[in-house]
Amino acid sequence: MELQITATSPEHPASLLDLPWHIPLEEWPEEHLVSLPRGISRHVVRFARAGGEVVAVKEVGEWAAVREYGLLRDLDRLTIPAVDALAVVTGRRGGNAEPLEPVLVTRHLVGSLPYRSMFETTMRPSTIKRLLDALAVLLVRLHLAGFAWGDCSLSNTLFRRDAGAYAAYLVDAETGQLQPRLTTGQREYDVEVARVNIAGELMDLEASGSLHPSVDPVLFGQAIADRYAELWHELTRQSVYPAAKRHYIDRRVRRLNDLGFDVAEMQIERSPDGDTVTFVPKVVDAGHHQRQLLRLTGLDAEENQARSLLNDLETWMATQDDYAPGDPLGARPEVLAHRWVRDVFRPTVRAVPLELRGATDTAQIYYELLEHRWLLSERASHDVGLDATVEDYTRTVLAGRPHG
Repeated sequence: MELQITATSPEHPASLLDLPWHIPLEEWPEEHLVSLPRGISRHVVRFARAGGEVVAVKEVGEWAAVREYGLLRDLDRLTIPAVDALAVVTGRRGGNAEPLEPVLVTRHLVGSLPYRSMFETTMRPSTIKRLLDALAVLLVRLHLAGFAWGDCSLSNTLFRRDAGAYAAYLVDAETGQLQPRLTTGQREYDVEVARVNIAGELMDLEASGSLHPSVDPVLFGQAIADRYAELWHELTRQSVYPAAKRHYIDRRVRRLNDLGFDVAEMQIERSPDGDTVTFVPKVVDAGHHQRQLLRLTGLDAEENQARSLLNDLETWMATQDDYAPGDPLGARPEVLAHRWVRDVFRPTVRAVPLELRGATDTAQIYYELLEHRWLLSERASHDVGLDATVEDYTRTVLAGRPHG
């Protein structure tokens, strides 16, 4: 059997041909390898340079390699965070014509780290919590797509920080199954495997002295099961909102915030009966909202102000006809954000009498208006809108506040 490279793109086979496929992976010469942190794997894994990019090469049986390649391609099609499958190489033979194991080739996820590398310096409990939250988000997204992981663990995950956000990526799909829909039992099995695996991995770190003394491995293992359950419930319970839906959408966003998650993406499906809203959650680091709001709108605000304003912006964007996340023909977020500042933020703030604002900055005024709108809407059991909010806020809040 001759060497065969099955790849997703025609340029990859050409660059992959330069790698020493006739040598067992664990014996590859240094000239082809790239020194990067590696996680624990049951297979031999090496990072190598192929053309202008770095790839991860894993020796595995042909059936498993082809199957995992297909699953990773399916996850990419479903826009699930996972490593990018590039090729399967079969028909490898050594110098004495002895057969060598096939390999699966994936693209190295730039900026990502395996969990053990992240624990080389003792990680604070709050950071560990955010990493586990990111893993809970990944597991929920996999299950929503019908993917049963079968071996959810820290070892089978890569973590990356991107502009303050923490994201988890599936790196090993070998035990996975993709189905139209998962049963409750399949989901619960995955969560139980995650709980046990994570507790065990944290115990290993504890034994090596790499775990913060205040972290209890068993409690943190259980924590991911609890976070998963909360997030799954909040994201999957179906609600159809009537025309005055804004108040109810705000309520859902606030519940996600209370769970410690932010909204990465919001989608609204319209029907004659009302609107169905779905959310994609994310985990963020301190200061993320300030940076994101400044980048999108040019508005400089404190962190809590920025979070509230970004939630309002995201809700408004989802109602725009040209809002199409991932669609190159849709309006860019920066364009929509500029429109929101021009058509929503500035007119609303200007409606508040200048003489009553005093020294309060515009971001704080708009933040207070959003909070006031929330309270009025809760009291009225429907969205009261910004116009009524401005009138009531000016009369009941600002009129009695000292100015100057």
